[in-house]
Amino acid sequence: MYRVYHLGLSREDVAGVNLALLPGAPERTEVLAQAFGKARVLAFHREFKSVLAENEIGKILVVSTGIGGSSLSIAVEELARLGIQWFIRVGTCGAIQENIDVGDLVISEGAVRLDGASEHYAPLAYPAVADWRVVRVLQEACERAKIPYHVGITCSSATFYPGQERYDTFSRYVPRPFQGSLREWQALRVLNYEMEVATLLVIARVFGLYAGAVCGVLVNRTQEERVVEEKIPQVEERLARVSALAARRILEGF
Repeated sequence: MYRVYHLGLSREDVAGVNLALLPGAPERTEVLAQAFGKARVLAFHREFKSVLAENEIGKILVVSTGIGGSSLSIAVEELARLGIQWFIRVGTCGAIQENIDVGDLVISEGAVRLDGASEHYAPLAYPAVADWRVVRVLQEACERAKIPYHVGITCSSATFYPGQERYDTFSRYVPRPFQGSLREWQALRVLNYEMEVATLLVIARVFGLYAGAVCGVLVNRTQEERVVEEKIPQVEERLARVSALAARRILEGF
């Protein structure tokens, strides 16, 4: 039986599945899967933990991708080869606009391509844009769950520290191309920083697949640099509820 190399999954493992939720952290896979239905771990190799979830509507996969666009691209490539067509990144982020509260969710309509990995699929002039249907079902899910959310542009950075203009680092230095970049993205109405959305959106468009993203805010960079750790359980619970509701709507055909 043929299995894709990194995920360790076969077509038989994912028979009847057409949608994958993509958190970064392996420990969040079962939380998201259980919010949708009965969950079963299929494989766990390196950062890629794959969990099958099933309810009366149908089946989905929840697959962790690790940190950054490079590892996410591996997961999407291999899932696409297994027949998955719909993808939702379910992650965390740092907000950079003052009106966004810690605990809110951000739905990405598109993304700034500082991720690095997406350039291996299309030139930088090619836009990173979410499928409008995924954006819509994520909005509807937030409204149904009564969870505060924002819709707009995300900045996906290849690095957590210099690419997001963080100075609380070992060197305390940010290279000149990124100095002042935080203020610039704020002026251009970008909502948040994270590290994977642009990669997903570009690959999906290039491959003819359908993708979107929702991220929970763990810090607002206009106020502080420290992740508000006590908010993590609330953010994870909100993401689980919203992604499960959105997955159901996609499986029902909207």
